Amino acid sequence: MSFEIIDFHTHPFLTPLTNICDHTDVFDMDTDYTVELMKGLGVSRICGSVAFVGEYGSCWWDKIRHNNDEALRLREIYGDFYIPGFHVHPDYVRESMEEIERMHAMGIDLIGELVPYLDGWGSFTNKNFYEILSLAEEYEMTLSLHSGEVPEQGMLAEHFPRLKVVSAHPGEYHDFMRHVEWMKRCDNFYLDISGYGVFRHGMLRSGIDKCSAEKFLFGSDYPTCNPAMYIGAVTLDPSIKDSERELILSGNAKRILGL
Repeated sequence: MSFEIIDFHTHPFLTPLTNICDHTDVFDMDTDYTVELMKGLGVSRICGSVAFVGEYGSCWWDKIRHNNDEALRLREIYGDFYIPGFHVHPDYVRESMEEIERMHAMGIDLIGELVPYLDGWGSFTNKNFYEILSLAEEYEMTLSLHSGEVPEQGMLAEHFPRLKVVSAHPGEYHDFMRHVEWMKRCDNFYLDISGYGVFRHGMLRSGIDKCSAEKFLFGSDYPTCNPAMYIGAVTLDPSIKDSERELILSGNAKRILGL
């Protein structure tokens, strides 16, 4: 296949504690496995945050810092193959803003995917979260958010026009259509195709027709999901034009992340 593929939505892992695959008994999964699998499927780069299911340390910030430090260690191992995403937390405003400064100084400007239910917080319209994002907007960072209340994410994108906001998972029809409406409304609001939804026949074609291929990013949510399924959703659908495939598979990620 002639198209470059950048997987915008993954959760790479260094140890079994941060491997969120439900079927680890099937594979001998380590850092080399991720590279072999992805490159074997034609993926040139992966992006995303380290995810940890369960508690870690004495407070939520211990877990956030652990995940971020593991992402940095993975970048040392993977080099240009991996674009790290890092976590922030609205209960820790000062610490989160310091983390934004630390990561930006290292050339890392991708926040997330943030998964609030894993880390003890909820609403994306939390006033502390908005305070944290005011600094992220100064650096024109990219923010990847776990699927939740679509209007909350859309309002966030509207409030921070220089922040590039990428919602994860199209969802079923009504959630997907809400995504489409907000993508039409906000130039800086996007959707990655990982998780559930893209398997619905015609969903991706419908979204492209309504708000253009420039609004969709390829993502798999590996290792929870099988990246081959999402590659097929873009490359094997005869209704999608080659110019649209190129944008979805890598062009949009390059533009948004400044690659």
